[in-house]
Amino acid sequence: MSTSREEGAALVEFALILPIFIIVVFGIIGFGRAYQTKIAVTHAAREGVRELAVSRDTGLAATVAVGAADTLDPGSVAVSTSSCEPGSPASVTVSYPMTVSIPLLGSHTLMVESTAVMRCGG
Repeated sequence: MSTSREEGAALVEFALILPIFIIVVFGIIGFGRAYQTKIAVTHAAREGVRELAVSRDTGLAATVAVGAADTLDPGSVAVSTSSCEPGSPASVTVSYPMTVSIPLLGSHTLMVESTAVMRCGG
């Protein structure tokens, strides 16, 4: 049989652990979202630089990069490209702002960025 004193102690322990547990759970969720965003941004940069190396068209490369980031908001994806001369390296940088919100700690905006480099074809 449990006494009311033991039940009260359990309630106090639960009240002390609950905020930490919530922070950890939402931290794991936020990290997973950030990691998925990093993978999408890296994929977009690779697809964009591949198109740039083949077609040498910076506008088309930027369009392909935004299209490759299909899990992200296309209006927030920023793409910058370098020029593409045959035999020289070309680069595409894709960046995306991401907001991570964790209860009790607030929200923070992270800039997720990736650059891919590939040699231009002739």
